[in-house]
Amino acid sequence: MYVKVIASLGPSTRSSDVVTEMERVGVHGFRVNFAHGEPGEWKLYVDLAREAEARVGRPIALIGDLPGPSIRVGVLDEPVALARGEEVVFERRDRARGGEEKVVPLPVPQVFEAVDPGDVVVMDDGRVRLRVVDKEGASRFRAVALTDAVVSSRKALVVQGKDVELPTLGERDMEALSFALRHGFDYVGLSYVRRPDDVALLRDLIERRGGGQAIIAKIETRAAIENLPAVVEASDAVLVARGDLGMNFGLEEVHRYQRMIVETCLRLGRPVIVATQLLESMRESPVPTRAEVVDVSTAVEMGVDALMLTGETAVGRYPVEAVKWLVRIISYAEHNFLGRGAQGFKEVARRPRGQADRLAKALVELAEELEAKLLVYTVQGTTARRIAAMRPSVPVYVGSSRREVLRKLAILWGVEPVHVDARGYSDGLRNLLSELVAAQRVSIGDTVVMAFGVRGWRQRIEIVRLAGLPRPRGPRERGGGRPGR
Repeated sequence: MYVKVIASLGPSTRSSDVVTEMERVGVHGFRVNFAHGEPGEWKLYVDLAREAEARVGRPIALIGDLPGPSIRVGVLDEPVALARGEEVVFERRDRARGGEEKVVPLPVPQVFEAVDPGDVVVMDDGRVRLRVVDKEGASRFRAVALTDAVVSSRKALVVQGKDVELPTLGERDMEALSFALRHGFDYVGLSYVRRPDDVALLRDLIERRGGGQAIIAKIETRAAIENLPAVVEASDAVLVARGDLGMNFGLEEVHRYQRMIVETCLRLGRPVIVATQLLESMRESPVPTRAEVVDVSTAVEMGVDALMLTGETAVGRYPVEAVKWLVRIISYAEHNFLGRGAQGFKEVARRPRGQADRLAKALVELAEELEAKLLVYTVQGTTARRIAAMRPSVPVYVGSSRREVLRKLAILWGVEPVHVDARGYSDGLRNLLSELVAAQRVSIGDTVVMAFGVRGWRQRIEIVRLAGLPRPRGPRERGGGRPGR
């Protein structure tokens, strides 16, 4: 499978058996949303993910999603139900009774400064739409419901057409970041990115604390779209956050921006993930809708690295079934469409970006011409990331002795990470081949292209057609070789 699957953990996945089964049927990465829950709950999800990784025996990425400078309503003792045309009051406070009181707490002063009569307030991925009808000073405004709606605690809010300026990282973000660093997350997702400086700020904080986490920039604001190439360049990976995109822009615009973001990532060589409402109906149903199947297939045809399930697995009734269906749709789309339709996004992905990328492209195209399996040994994962960015159509196995590197590679296009013990280049590549033969992923008669990491213009490539099983190496034959990149 080229396109990888990421699943969000939540109340529906608080079971070791459920999380392990999700990985067994096809999850390559788990996401913890720090906008919900507390450290004790987050720790449970970390333990479940790492336990599943150990039981299944396959490296898995762990993604921590920071809340970011989001605007969220406060705590409601009871949800506020609104009929179309009914009025509700937003007040600057942390908590309200809700229910029949029809008052929503909003503890974000910048919203009251920015909002004006006529503005449309959107919540809950666009399900709730309200028009501001009156502004009463700096701490209160009234709005009328444009649809039947229910407003509940901690829901994200957007003033459509306006970017409300908030600090990039707040107190809860810092708490969540400290947790992610302490518990060895592989990626940190930065929400509501507006400009490359936001990514640079987070990177500086991670590096100053001695962390090695990669940064996923979530594209969901107007400012991020305006600064898209610079934001993508500054990030290690990008997520198309369709929930807030659909609140900041018209719903009819979401497909356009999804394609724009994916193509920008392909052109600049950054991994790209698509999320939100992929299989939304599976929160309550054991099967997806026809439209959802088409949506997932379309994303696969765009050439994304991974697809992320959110509410379907975090709070849905059928988390394992949702993963199975996503894998099933991806596999069918890859088998039936990528052979004919992949050329378009490959042409974008393989445009020269620099010396090392040209070498990675040459390596991929050599393996494709020979219809060979591509084996790469890496220490830092750099070459493997470049290979994945070229969207290879042959099996790619990447070996490393560093689990933290393999976990980051787990969600990249077409890469299958394999843990091998090794003292260096030659040892690692030979041990990788032995592991794959033992696991019957490489068989007698297969052609394999084996390569080390790129070092400047130097790269060792070996082409082998297996006529027999590789023999184990003796102690005196091991070692040597400089570590790859």
